[in-house]
Amino acid sequence: MTITYASFVTLPVADQDRALRFYRDILGFEVAVDREMPQGRWLQVAPEGAQTVFTLSGPGMGGFEPGSARGIMLVTTDVDADCARLAAAGVEVRGPDDVPWGRMASFTDPDGNGLMLLTEKEGF
Repeated sequence: MTITYASFVTLPVADQDRALRFYRDILGFEVAVDREMPQGRWLQVAPEGAQTVFTLSGPGMGGFEPGSARGIMLVTTDVDADCARLAAAGVEVRGPDDVPWGRMASFTDPDGNGLMLLTEKEGF
């Protein structure tokens, strides 16, 4: 096999503008692509410098169920500070908690897609 990376992860959303505000304004992601396609709007966001992007897939783009994505792990250098920022923005955060591999928290986007934040334990 010669696979080198994952190109994108699909996050099914009901309202792309609402999702964009969350991922851009609250999580600080950058817009990678925002264009109209015959099937609908192709909207991708990503953390600065990331190789893998997130496709905010709206109605008509693949028949995905909004809120059905789970287990999306976002690595951060300071999970506690990021959890405080999320809470200040009105996002319900569970954690952070110590786990054998670091410190981790979880939250959902406005559609219910499940996301996690992790500060990795040094040397793990």
